[in-house]
Amino acid sequence: MKNNKLAIVLRGIIAENPVLMLVLGTCPTLATTTSVESAVWMGIAATIVLICSNVVISALRKIIPEVVRIPCYIVVIAAFVTAVQMLLQAFLPAIYEMLGVYLALIVVNCIILGRAEMFARKNTVIDSALDGIGMGLGFLLALVIISTIREVLGAGSFFGIVIPGVELFKIPVLTQAPGGFLVYGIVIAVMNKLTEKKGGVKRKDFSCEGCPSAHICDRTSCSEITEIAEEIKDNAPVSETVREEGEANA
Repeated sequence: MKNNKLAIVLRGIIAENPVLMLVLGTCPTLATTTSVESAVWMGIAATIVLICSNVVISALRKIIPEVVRIPCYIVVIAAFVTAVQMLLQAFLPAIYEMLGVYLALIVVNCIILGRAEMFARKNTVIDSALDGIGMGLGFLLALVIISTIREVLGAGSFFGIVIPGVELFKIPVLTQAPGGFLVYGIVIAVMNKLTEKKGGVKRKDFSCEGCPSAHICDRTSCSEITEIAEEIKDNAPVSETVREEGEANA
């Protein structure tokens, strides 16, 4: 039991890292990683919202109607984001100003809504809280890694503290949008290479077997859906079984 609980947390940090493996939440990732300080606070804020929303959604999963579950999830997430905003504005105004509009955009962060849909609505409150912790730590870790590279090499500083010698050879473009995409792509490539050496599935496999979230997804294989789409596109006759599966997963 303890190993299962620990696995839920660790899965979000490495195997299913939301930023580096699932490629989610790229907007706040690129926007707030120009400095380590802003990245850390964004990671902390998102983690708090993720844990709280997962717990509440899991607790209410049996009474939330299926037809309105997504709007309900958004309302829950928005409530916690608003609470975090108000607390930061009241007690840490400098951080509130630093994060700016990206703090409010946590409401539509696909990591948080995705975990609510994929995990919290199907699991217990404790497991959902652990999933929130793991995914939050994974998000924070990815932000720290990317922001460290961008700030050290791009601004010659770390957490706002100038690094002697490094500032003379800084690469300013790394703190700008093109540099953000460049660093992000390199970190993802390194992560994929490291997981591949450990026996991970190659990223070119887009079937359910190649999806890090396959163990919690009950939908039809992506390859089957693609096959259905190709048959329809080519105006080829679709078997009754394939048609039923396609309509069920449309």
